[in-house]
Amino acid sequence: MNTIRAVAIALRLAIVATLAASGYIHAQLYLGEYRFIHIVGDLFLLQASASFAVAVLILFAAPLLLRAAAAGVALGALAGFTASRTVGVFGFTEHGLQPAPQALLSILTETGTLLLLAAWQAAAMRQRSSAQPQEDVPSRSGPAPQRPFHRPGPRPGQASSTRGDQ
Repeated sequence: MNTIRAVAIALRLAIVATLAASGYIHAQLYLGEYRFIHIVGDLFLLQASASFAVAVLILFAAPLLLRAAAAGVALGALAGFTASRTVGVFGFTEHGLQPAPQALLSILTETGTLLLLAAWQAAAMRQRSSAQPQEDVPSRSGPAPQRPFHRPGPRPGQASSTRGDQ
């Protein structure tokens, strides 16, 4: 197994782990107290379900669409976290890193998911660019010499015939 493939597998497994951890945190909060909060409780359940579902799907295959879904899940959780501490979410607000330690762990797992996805995408782009053939690059001494254009046809001094002359 080559190094690039091993790195891709390691990144994939790390993303699965961070998504599953985020899903677990949101499920734990939902089962604790958040299920009783109107609308917000349902959003925690939705976040947990989406995190687990995307994690399982990425475990088996990881097309660009699933990687985008993983980024969306992580960004959605971070946006909800930020909104609940600033403007509120459906009248629900929290302050600081409460509930502890889930708030901090949630920030770390979702940020980790986004960083791992970015690293994976960068590695994939690097692999694609190295797999493509390189074009001729002129040397420092000047442009590469041009080949004369050769057009097939009769040589000078030879008679040419056309299809109509038979």
